[in-house]
Amino acid sequence: MEYICPMHPEVHSDKPGRCPKCGMRLVPKGHESGMHKDGRWDGYRRLSVIIGLIALATIAIAVNNFEHGVFSWSGVMIDFMAGFFLVFSGFKLMDLRGFAEGYSMYDLLAKRLFQYGYIYPFIELAFGLAFLTSFQLRYIAIIEVIVMVFSGIGVALSMLNRKRVECACLGTIIRVPLGTVTLIEDFGMAIMGILLLLLLLI
Repeated sequence: MEYICPMHPEVHSDKPGRCPKCGMRLVPKGHESGMHKDGRWDGYRRLSVIIGLIALATIAIAVNNFEHGVFSWSGVMIDFMAGFFLVFSGFKLMDLRGFAEGYSMYDLLAKRLFQYGYIYPFIELAFGLAFLTSFQLRYIAIIEVIVMVFSGIGVALSMLNRKRVECACLGTIIRVPLGTVTLIEDFGMAIMGILLLLLLLI
């Protein structure tokens, strides 16, 4: 059986494996449409559902807090960031090696230190647990901003170099190409971290 990369059709193999250009799993020839046209939009749709559920849960908690007189915008941001990092780290942990291989294709540190790809999901998990428990929020927010900005720089550079790489934001479970969505994820969470710091300082 012949295997092919969905993103780089010129990559062929006679056995399963990963694309040396983008880290995607090779699929049997004839089944490579998962990252194209409808398959690509299906990945975006699934990603939108996940983020939408996190936002919906955050709104539900905010409404409950408002009814009990303990509503705060910083609390809303903390709840969303907790849900975001817990869910996204969970998807990465489902296929830790697959994530590490994909992440090493565009992250500045993971390119040089492959093991960082194994560590990064646990960093996100730690962020999620810290926000969930409100543990040392100011320090955690500062570290979160640094990590997200650093990750976002790697994404931006890969986009500027026009590299066709699979986004590893949801591990290998949901596939979308590296692009604006990934950039918004990294820099968006960095901006939320900065806003949270400002709210905590007021």
